[in-house]
Amino acid sequence: MSATFGKLTDQTLELSDGLNLICAPNEAGKSTWCAFLSTMLYGFPARERGPLADKNRFTPWSGAAMRGSIECRCGGRELLVTRDTARASSPLGRFSAVYAGTADEVPGLTASSCGEELLGVPREVFERSALIRQAGMAVGQDAELERRIASLITTGEEDTSYTESCDRLKKQLNRRRYNKNGLIPDTEAVLRVREGELAQLRALTEALQDQLQRLKELDHRCKSLKEKIALCRSWEEAEAQTALRLQQEEAQAAQRRAELLRSRLEEERIPTMEEIARLRAAIVNLGTVRKSVEKAREDRDNAQRALYKAEVAVNNSPFAGQSPESARKTAASVPALRPRAWWFPVLLFLVGAGGTFLLSQGTYPLWAGGMAGCTGLLLGLLAVFRRQRSDLKKRTAFLEMYQASSPEALAEAADTYIKLYMAWERSQEEAAARSAAAEALYASLTTNEQAILIEIRRFRPAAFDLTAADDALRECVGRRREASEAETQAREAALRCQFAQAGLESAPSGQELPPRPQESPEELKRLLEAAQGEMAAVRSQADQLQGRLSAIGDEDTLRASVDTLRAALSGLQQEYDAIAMAMDALSSANTTLQNRFSPELGRRAAQIFSALTGGRYCKIALDRSFGASAQAGEDPIARDVRLLSQGTADQLYLAVRLAICDLLLPPEKEVPLILDDALVTFDDQRMAAALDYLSTCGRQILMFTCQSREADYLRTKGLAHIQSI
Repeated sequence: MSATFGKLTDQTLELSDGLNLICAPNEAGKSTWCAFLSTMLYGFPARERGPLADKNRFTPWSGAAMRGSIECRCGGRELLVTRDTARASSPLGRFSAVYAGTADEVPGLTASSCGEELLGVPREVFERSALIRQAGMAVGQDAELERRIASLITTGEEDTSYTESCDRLKKQLNRRRYNKNGLIPDTEAVLRVREGELAQLRALTEALQDQLQRLKELDHRCKSLKEKIALCRSWEEAEAQTALRLQQEEAQAAQRRAELLRSRLEEERIPTMEEIARLRAAIVNLGTVRKSVEKAREDRDNAQRALYKAEVAVNNSPFAGQSPESARKTAASVPALRPRAWWFPVLLFLVGAGGTFLLSQGTYPLWAGGMAGCTGLLLGLLAVFRRQRSDLKKRTAFLEMYQASSPEALAEAADTYIKLYMAWERSQEEAAARSAAAEALYASLTTNEQAILIEIRRFRPAAFDLTAADDALRECVGRRREASEAETQAREAALRCQFAQAGLESAPSGQELPPRPQESPEELKRLLEAAQGEMAAVRSQADQLQGRLSAIGDEDTLRASVDTLRAALSGLQQEYDAIAMAMDALSSANTTLQNRFSPELGRRAAQIFSALTGGRYCKIALDRSFGASAQAGEDPIARDVRLLSQGTADQLYLAVRLAICDLLLPPEKEVPLILDDALVTFDDQRMAAALDYLSTCGRQILMFTCQSREADYLRTKGLAHIQSI
């Protein structure tokens, strides 16, 4: 075998007949060689996807294209089988099988049939029998393995598998019923729906007939109410004709009254409303002017009183009869007190003090000089006081003459007199102006009042004053308003007649009307609207019922559909019962086949297991799913494989696989055995027994191992071709 596959890059492995022991450490490529051989024979599994698929897991680590070849002997001839990669998306997609040393293709050997043609069994049988890995020693149930077993036991055909047949029958059974799913529940559900629709159709049909009958009754009621409303309208028209005649008479009377009032206004020459408004506005204006005259006269009187008060105040002043300038001069001419001559007593005191000092220097005593100084001081003070007393008498007499207590009070009195004098002059001017204004307003009032009275006397001669004139104007306003209201009433009456005449639908007829309905027109309209609304609701319900009936379909069609569904349901139930019976029969037949095959497989496996264990175990029992149990010679009962040690369990499954190879693999194909670290859990004694058995089984064997004990043992025996990689 030559391979560029996974970690293998252009590596070659040469093999010989019999037992080939390939020694290699971990991660040296032992499992890769096993996978390579399986892939070269059967190709990559078509259903594997994802990064863990073999075509992705074994991509060459070197980056080269995946390729490989095997040289083998089949049917006495040497063959060369090669696979390489033409497209990156299809590794090992290109296949070739020729006879060694020639270019002649092997007929019937293709990429898909290569393994089955060379080995005589499909991939599943090969991997569950001849390809033995440490991690996959146990045998699993498989459809291909079942076919192979069935072919050996029965007719030899490999087209039948109990599992596949059972799965197909179970799918058909589940297709018809699985819990609440399947054709039978679906058909039952559809049948219930159709039966419900049929019952609903009948109920809807009855409801529709009831609604149609209700529509007829409501239609009759609406017609009766409309006739009563029309009769009420006829009565209303007759009453409207009578009311129209009365309104016409009232309109004529109102027109005559308006014309009479209008003619009287013209005869009495009553002024228009505009003239009356103008005259009344003039009277109102005269009232305002009269108030202004009264106000002006009041202002004039106030000014006269203010003038009198000012004149009295001026005459009562001490400065009466003087002009403002004379009053100022009089106030300024008050005699002033001279300041005291303080220097005169001081001089006398100094003279006395000097005399005293001089006297003290002579023969006169000191007290004599002191007395002389004090006498001089007193004489000086006396002279000053007498002079000031004379001035005070003169000023007091002057202030008493002008009724003042001090020069400041006299100056203040003079200022007050000056203000009063000026106010008196202003009061004279204001009194004169007020008097002239009052006289002018009174003259204007008199003139306007005479003009208005003259104008009003044209239609009311008895109006001699403004009060009588205003009363006359008020009377004219009332007369004008009365005439205007009469004209308005006449127009309104005429309009009412026009509207009433326009509202009449026909001319009055002399026919006698039937009795008037007891209900009022409003009540009849309300009843009609209620009936029409109910009629619309009933019609809507009838339309909905009709729509639902149309959506459901025809009754005959539904009845036929129900009959068809019932027949289909009966057929499906019969099929379900038949398939269930077939599954029971198939299970019974499979049990029979297993009972026929399992004893033979158990006997053969027991022989191999006894050889591998040195005769400790003598019996093996297998169930239909290849579950195994073993019985030791001294044990009364068999022990399940799960109760055995790992090494013993691996030896049991190796014995079962070897027995399957002996019984299932075609002897003419000489199918080789491939073991990948299959003896790792064996002890030395049982390893030796296994190697002894394998070296004498008559098959080519490829045994990969990571240990050296197998090589050491086989070298001493000379039973194998040993190589290392």
